[in-house]
Amino acid sequence: MSSHHHQVPALLLAAGRGERMRPLTDATPKPLLQVQGQPLLQWHLAALCEAGVDQVVINTAWLGSQISDYFSDVFGRYRATGKPEQLSISYSHEGVDFGGALETAGGIARALPRLGPVFWLAAGDVFAPDFLFDSAAVAAFEASDHLAHLWLVPNPAHNLRGDFGLSADGLALNLPADDPAPRYTYSTIALLRAELFALPWCDIPPGNPGGIKAPLAPLLRRAMDNGRVSAQLYTGRWTDVGTPERLAELNTLSSDPLP
Repeated sequence: MSSHHHQVPALLLAAGRGERMRPLTDATPKPLLQVQGQPLLQWHLAALCEAGVDQVVINTAWLGSQISDYFSDVFGRYRATGKPEQLSISYSHEGVDFGGALETAGGIARALPRLGPVFWLAAGDVFAPDFLFDSAAVAAFEASDHLAHLWLVPNPAHNLRGDFGLSADGLALNLPADDPAPRYTYSTIALLRAELFALPWCDIPPGNPGGIKAPLAPLLRRAMDNGRVSAQLYTGRWTDVGTPERLAELNTLSSDPLP
């Protein structure tokens, strides 16, 4: 069970258009598509709440007002003890502010002033119902000098080459293209330091006032080349809900509700 003594805020990425999910995403943002009876994004919110996280930022662009209308500014649930737990939600509306999504690093940089020095990151279109946003992982990360800690997963059929290597001592590796060593897929779940979004790793000004679009992978690779990114393999249920077929497949499976 995750101990509740120390947690950090979380950023949930929910700004994407979901092109491959069309026509399902023409009128509904992907994070609100239902998986086993509740919106995809709600699985993460419930898990964060259960882990004692009390503050989450959600970035939006495509149909973003539907997301903030649906979840509003508080997410609550009752634990088995009958004690209510509440998650305070704020929004970084990239679509409203800049006319579209800022990509992952741009979106994180934009939301950074609300997040603090260390924070959880997860993509709103990933289904990982067994994942624990564990405060012990936060403590270990804070005690390290790493800029990021990534959860990697075995490669799914749609990403057989994988993304990053993993050393025996738990470092994520930016392997050259011809390196035969195994690679794993980045789950989109991570612990990050705000420091990664400043020089020398990233040149976006604090808070990204200009709405610069930038991907996350180049920052991670730069930090990996300096031995500053740790990682571990996660083998619980995990699906990148990227196509209508994958969504339909998830909805034919039964799932135990989160504890």
